Amino acid sequence: HYSGSTVCAPSRCVLMTGKHTGHTTVRGNFGIGGVKGLGGGKGRVPLRAGDVTVAEVLKGAGYRTGMAGKWGLGEPDTSGHPNTKGFDDWFGFLNQRRAHNHYPGYLWRGRERVVLRGNDGGGEKEYAHDLFTEFALEFVRRNQAGRFFLYLPYCVPHSRYQFPPEEHGYEGRGWKRDEMSHAAMVSRLDRDVGRLLDLLDELSLSGKTAVFFCSDNGAAERWEGRFDSSGPLRGRKRDLTDGGLRVPMIVRWKGTVPAGRVSGDPWWFADVLPTFAHLAGKEARCPEDVDGINVWSTLTGARLTGKNRHFYWEFHERGFQQAVRWKNWKAIRGGNDKALQLHDLDADPGETT
Repeated sequence: HYSGSTVCAPSRCVLMTGKHTGHTTVRGNFGIGGVKGLGGGKGRVPLRAGDVTVAEVLKGAGYRTGMAGKWGLGEPDTSGHPNTKGFDDWFGFLNQRRAHNHYPGYLWRGRERVVLRGNDGGGEKEYAHDLFTEFALEFVRRNQAGRFFLYLPYCVPHSRYQFPPEEHGYEGRGWKRDEMSHAAMVSRLDRDVGRLLDLLDELSLSGKTAVFFCSDNGAAERWEGRFDSSGPLRGRKRDLTDGGLRVPMIVRWKGTVPAGRVSGDPWWFADVLPTFAHLAGKEARCPEDVDGINVWSTLTGARLTGKNRHFYWEFHERGFQQAVRWKNWKAIRGGNDKALQLHDLDADPGETT
């Protein structure tokens, strides 16, 4: 499975709109003509009024829509605000740069700024991840009787590597502080996804709720010799090799998606919107100009049809770079003046030759 980009904002734009980064509004974490970021830096480009999100599609089909975590697709008072782009309820970070601090001074709930007093003056009393989990659990409980869509873009693990020191559980191993914090963040994520799955079981919702779990890009740190986060893949976040783009996609739907099965059919973030629209039924109107396809067949055990298609990425943080995959072939252009690299992913998944 592939993410929409090798960094967060454009990847989330692909996820939300079903369009690849040759067609999306947001094509990088920064852009020309956007809302100025922290410290007056390059602009943050918001989604435009005409950009249709998966939340808007599902809301139109009668779903209650909620989100907690990092948005990155629109600042306050822009056309890309979550409440403007289909989310009924939302709580979290608008600016992805602020999401680097897991003990922020404030978060947004709808259009209201919520001050976290426990973090005043650099305090570390209110851990953002924990607040997002509580929002998510409450959202599911409150909407259990109807159709709901919950988008939960957690911020862990991500630098800064902040974690309550008394809760690490990884002391005494000779690890560095960041390694312990990274591991503790992963454990916290695992625990809280488990709490959500347990809640679905408790409310008898697991048989009619599809859960998708993924990452918005490849590993930010490879952690060689410790966690080996990229495995055999070359590169990491900000690279167009598979180490920056290829990510797990885990799907759980009790009684519908076969448990313990691994699919070799490649798909990507652009396929999420048309697939969700298919699941939502005839009331859901999928935009005609998406770049993705409905991949539900591969999740239920059949082979994916329409495999003769291209996956495309472009990246602008280090000049203009492009990558495309077709069948087992992957081509990468590292810049306008760079030679084209062609890799056979079946024979060489590490893209070494």
